[in-house]
Amino acid sequence: MRGWFARLNIGCVLAGSMVSGVGYSNEELEARAVVQAVHAYRVENEFRIINSFRDFLGIPNVSNLPANAVDMDRNAAWIVDYLNERDFTSVVVRAGRAPYVLASRSQLRATETILIYAHFDGQPVDAFAWQTPPFVPTLRTDLVENGGRVVPWEDALEPIDPEWRIFARSAGDDKAPLIALMAALDALDAAGIAPSVNIKLILDGEEEAGSPTLARILEQHGDMLQADLLLFCDGPMHQSRRRQLVFGVRGSMTVDLTTYGPIRPVHSGHYGNWVANPTDALVRLLASLKDDAGEISVDGFDDDVRPLTIAEREAIAAMPDMRSLLTRELALGRTESGGERLELAIMKPAIVIKGLQGGGVGAQSSNVIRPTATASLNIRLVPDQTPKKALEALEGHIVKRGFHIVYENPDRSVLMAHGNVIKVDAGGGYPGFRTALDSPAALRLAVILNGLDDETTLLTPTMGGSLPIYLFERFFDMPIVLLPIANHDNNQHGSNENLRIQNLWDAIDVFAAILATYGDGQVNAG
Repeated sequence: MRGWFARLNIGCVLAGSMVSGVGYSNEELEARAVVQAVHAYRVENEFRIINSFRDFLGIPNVSNLPANAVDMDRNAAWIVDYLNERDFTSVVVRAGRAPYVLASRSQLRATETILIYAHFDGQPVDAFAWQTPPFVPTLRTDLVENGGRVVPWEDALEPIDPEWRIFARSAGDDKAPLIALMAALDALDAAGIAPSVNIKLILDGEEEAGSPTLARILEQHGDMLQADLLLFCDGPMHQSRRRQLVFGVRGSMTVDLTTYGPIRPVHSGHYGNWVANPTDALVRLLASLKDDAGEISVDGFDDDVRPLTIAEREAIAAMPDMRSLLTRELALGRTESGGERLELAIMKPAIVIKGLQGGGVGAQSSNVIRPTATASLNIRLVPDQTPKKALEALEGHIVKRGFHIVYENPDRSVLMAHGNVIKVDAGGGYPGFRTALDSPAALRLAVILNGLDDETTLLTPTMGGSLPIYLFERFFDMPIVLLPIANHDNNQHGSNENLRIQNLWDAIDVFAAILATYGDGQVNAG
């Protein structure tokens, strides 16, 4: 390891200085030299890089329905062709559902291997909520919410304005890492700089559907993925636009709750105040899950939550406090969790009401009491919670509120035997992940990224979103670090998803520096 860990400790990284305290380390200087070479290539090839991104984004990629299987196969085929142009050996594998792409590229004399994860599927889209079609990539000068105007592709000039954005599903989550990584390799090859590591890829075609077959993929093909470091390339950068290395994610579980009323719709005037409304019962239950400050009120729900370490608290304290900026950006009159900073709030579990169906509104409203009402909950878990125990706590709370729980649609006899019937439908789920901030691999990465410029890379204990990292932790003995590249305001999972072009350029620098210098600390001649 050439003494990386001996020269560096977590306090020095947080402070943004080397142990020597004098000038730049050799690794930092090497990273700067790599970036200079990469910049020259990128400036000459901006349109080629962007056009590849546009082609990739133009392939629909919603994998949650079997009917979309052809789209996912098209994505996988495009990826394989794209990788093969860069001397990767690629294979498409599946374990009963959407495809995964596994790939590798060996480097002469490299003794270490980096495995990189990204996913190429996207969330479902409501095309009517988008300003432009979600699978017709569109350039804009700014966010839609900020009045960004459309820039026709033929009117874009080199160099492309780095503050422009590309709008399409998966622009921010999560097709950009593959484009940036390949552009970084192209730039290194053009500059005669050989990567210092072997490279392996696992590209997930069903992450947005919960990666339901990932465990079988790892069981069947894990030998192909052995490495010295796993980089999870997903998620947004810090809201300050600072680079960050992230060391944890929350787990996730979806729970649908359905309450019941009359077996057929009845007139709300003729029967209101007498027939119990399932929407009323459901709303009262949902309101009981959290108190007025947004804290979870479910007994036992957070009993197993892992406390923060001193190092994690110090890392959060060293990060820019974005509360004031974010409340203005999002037009918030209040925040939850007692007003504490966002980075602390997302270290806790959460129960979020994703949606509620109990009748129409506006032009679709009607004066009836409907037979059912349904809410969908997104439950975010933190280490050391498990989906099983979280669901047990939730069901205990529901029973205390006077409900009779069923797991299938109830018949007449069940409805008449119980005053409040509720169906609980839990869709699997997986636990959270968090690892130490001061592993040797993490500190090596921090040294490299700090060498890109004069800005210190943030070490972030956890990201609020969820990824199936726990499976990799189960199957492999290698350090795992998250390396996000997207802008924080990318409208991830929502309408008008986008990627700020400067984030793509920055990601090329990051990947190039890591690939060129991580393995042996030297910028090698190709």
